[in-house]
Amino acid sequence: MINNDVLRRLRYAFDYSDQQMMDVFARADCSVTRDQVCNWLKADEDPDFVFCDDTTLAIFLNGLINALRGKKDGPQPEPEQELSNNMIFMKLRIALNLKSDDVLAMLESVGMSLSQHELTALFRKPGHKHYRECKDQILRNFLKAVQLQRRGQSTAAEPPNEL
Repeated sequence: MINNDVLRRLRYAFDYSDQQMMDVFARADCSVTRDQVCNWLKADEDPDFVFCDDTTLAIFLNGLINALRGKKDGPQPEPEQELSNNMIFMKLRIALNLKSDDVLAMLESVGMSLSQHELTALFRKPGHKHYRECKDQILRNFLKAVQLQRRGQSTAAEPPNEL
């Protein structure tokens, strides 16, 4: 998935304002401007659209973990330079404090079924023999389930492209 789509969907799911988005970045010790946030959230066709790179999304996800779970003692972890769907999924699972059964139930609520083994394969290290790459469809459905959980049944449709 495109990082900007992930950012848009998370903003919509959590119903964050521009200021709240900036606050999430600040929780990961990163200062961003309202213009930066707005440009990341614009439609892909918009002339002011700015691509959100992996490091920026990693900073946001680290800030989300800090915002929802509390910041750990010590220095802020360095954001990843490259993010995979598996890493995005794992960071969201940590931020939302979800157990495997919770994730499976959430995916089931949006019509996607995975076995326990398939799910744990997504969270293994890439070199592990049972590692499985997280496809866009799985991440998209998980984000939809987060939206459903946070905003309710009436917003189960796709979020608007530009928020």
